[in-house]
Amino acid sequence: MIREFTFNEVLFILTGVQATLMLSLLAFVCGMVGGLAIALSRASSNQPLRYVTSAYIELFRGTPLLMQLFLVYFTLALMGFELNAWNAAAVCFTLHASAFLGEIWRGSIEAVPRGQFEAARSLSLGYFARMFRVILPQAFRISLPATIGFLVQLIKGTSLASIIGFQELARTGTIISNGTYRPLLAFGVVAAAYFAICWPLSLWSSYLERRMSRGR
Repeated sequence: MIREFTFNEVLFILTGVQATLMLSLLAFVCGMVGGLAIALSRASSNQPLRYVTSAYIELFRGTPLLMQLFLVYFTLALMGFELNAWNAAAVCFTLHASAFLGEIWRGSIEAVPRGQFEAARSLSLGYFARMFRVILPQAFRISLPATIGFLVQLIKGTSLASIIGFQELARTGTIISNGTYRPLLAFGVVAAAYFAICWPLSLWSSYLERRMSRGR
């Protein structure tokens, strides 16, 4: 039975917005923790650790996110971990975000002037003291535009989670389109919702980038 596109459909789309934001926020926050560990490992003097984290980054940068979702969802199931679509998507996007944020922050650490590293060593600071007291605060400022830009890409990337059954924003648009037979209206509203989420973040990222350029 074909139904009309009513306010109930709009509310249903808002539930998709909520799911998209929750998945994006969880993956981004957990990815920040993993990304920091990866960035510090990549910047350390431990060569085996650098090789392992480099391979991890290249794995996630060199494969499509869609394939990563399939691999996480089905591989964990084969290993005996029965995860629902929400948990599998959260794990996959967290691993994905860790790899990309780790590489962004590794580049930001290397962008800090070498004199700052030498000054920290001259104060006899250990590795973690040098990083957390001297280097990382400067690297964080450098990485802000790219970090926010990645968050925008992460939010849009959550649309792929529907392939494993997770009901996020794009999935709600598909369900409404199939029920109302009005795909242009359904996906138009979904696109407007994505734009409303991502556009302010993109403006903020551009503003920070311009401000940093003036500072340099």
